[in-house]
Amino acid sequence: MRIPRGALLRSRVVDDPGDALAEVLDEGLTGYVVFEPQDALLLGESTRGIVTFEDGIPVLAYDTERDEGGRDGLEGFAVTGPHRVAVHAVDADDLAEAHETEAFRVAPDEPARVLAGDERLADRTLDAAPESRREAGRDQSALEAFLSDSEAIEQIQSEARAEAQARAEEWGLESALVDDDDEQLPGRDEADDVAHGGTRY
Repeated sequence: MRIPRGALLRSRVVDDPGDALAEVLDEGLTGYVVFEPQDALLLGESTRGIVTFEDGIPVLAYDTERDEGGRDGLEGFAVTGPHRVAVHAVDADDLAEAHETEAFRVAPDEPARVLAGDERLADRTLDAAPESRREAGRDQSALEAFLSDSEAIEQIQSEARAEAQARAEEWGLESALVDDDDEQLPGRDEADDVAHGGTRY
């Protein structure tokens, strides 16, 4: 992914990255912000992230040190404490190609939640986003909430195992199923033989 160099509008240290996110939302920035946690610099660590924006709404996130994008990228530079933020303006047409990089895209509300832990700013950003981005953000948030619900996932897995057992009994294949404690599942050849109702010679 290539982000064009933009015109530097300002560079300063803020106590909370949420301050920068709120500012670019209010001014409708199209461009990007570079975040450098100051605590990391004091410790001799190299941590820097970039978030791009279109009309003030976050689009991409990229951790330049770990070469990760999307939510994983955000989490790489989500460090509490002061940050140096450099705000750059870029023409929307020049950002269009970069903004097609799906692997680095974030939901509109994610930077506010991950970088700043600010639910009110996250909701305000989501409300200001175009309808298509709002729906994508809600879908992504719902998916993440589901994936973090271990009980729900365990219940689905349990139901799937029960259904598989019932099907196997219905088809007379229960002997082909083994528990985790058993040695192994039938090999490919054995499975083919069972499926075709015969023995391979």
